[in-house]
Amino acid sequence: MAQDIGVIGVGMIGQEHIRRLDGGPGGSRVVAVADADAERAAAVAGGLPAAKALPTGEELIASDAVDAVVVTSWGPTHEQYVLACLAAGRPVFCEKPLATTQEAARRIVDAEVAAGRRLVQVGFNRRYDPAHRALKAAVDGGAIGAPLLVHCAHRNASVPPHYTRDMSIADTAIHEIDELRWLLGQEIVAVQVLAPRRSSRGGELQDPLLVLFETADGVLVDVEVSVNIHYGYEIRCEVSGETGTVQLADPAPVHIRREGAVAGLVPADWRERFALSYDIELREWLDTLAGARLPLGPSAWDGYAAQVVSDAALQSLHSGGRVSIELPPRPGLYATPTAW
Repeated sequence: MAQDIGVIGVGMIGQEHIRRLDGGPGGSRVVAVADADAERAAAVAGGLPAAKALPTGEELIASDAVDAVVVTSWGPTHEQYVLACLAAGRPVFCEKPLATTQEAARRIVDAEVAAGRRLVQVGFNRRYDPAHRALKAAVDGGAIGAPLLVHCAHRNASVPPHYTRDMSIADTAIHEIDELRWLLGQEIVAVQVLAPRRSSRGGELQDPLLVLFETADGVLVDVEVSVNIHYGYEIRCEVSGETGTVQLADPAPVHIRREGAVAGLVPADWRERFALSYDIELREWLDTLAGARLPLGPSAWDGYAAQVVSDAALQSLHSGGRVSIELPPRPGLYATPTAW
């Protein structure tokens, strides 16, 4: 069954999602948009065949024309819109973060548990990247024995002027936090953030950072977060196991050998690197809605768990020490194979 979608927040990521949703799988349509910038919302709606710009996100959620909602607004607004969706019984796809504090994320979890039905999916799109899925399949299939160490890097060519030191964790490393929980199928129990010599290109930022995670069964993980690397956008992950290693392949489509050197193209940004995973993510979400099944992707609990780890990492960033992490028991609503 075709889905009529409302989108709250029509900035860069909102418009990326609209491009995929309008006329997307199963004949889905974007029928309503809302944004704090009313002129921008009107302009976006004007470029779509069936969409109207509504004054507020709450009015969009309450509209009888909307089957499901996509929230891509500013992070601090996510809680109010997701809670409104739950109160209205509307399925909602919420871009990360689910909320900007663990307390707010927990309120969403509690509201969904009280409703007794999973309606929330969080936009952790690494889980939909074919390369990451192949990496997980190799780990889960025992190709390298039990995982022992994981080495990751998250590198941005640059970041906008409003980017702050805390965003290196809350907006950037949060992707690795969810990826690691999903990849290894276990919780993160401790974190420490180390700050090496500051890059001269980082401006006021403390860049790069080295984030160290410990998992429940003793896997150690290091994550390099570099947000002013300049050469392009690069995501790396290698898992070292008892009998071998597995790593993400180079995403460059070609390698050029000439003049005694080998060169490959590096993605310019996240839109180029993860274009296919966004396609898959939204297609599978729409398929879930059409089949009236519970969301198969990252749940509200996953959003909450990632925020708990993120908050602990921010504590370490400011204190310099190792921070232990203990999650409360997972509610039964999320005790399904889809939880990882």
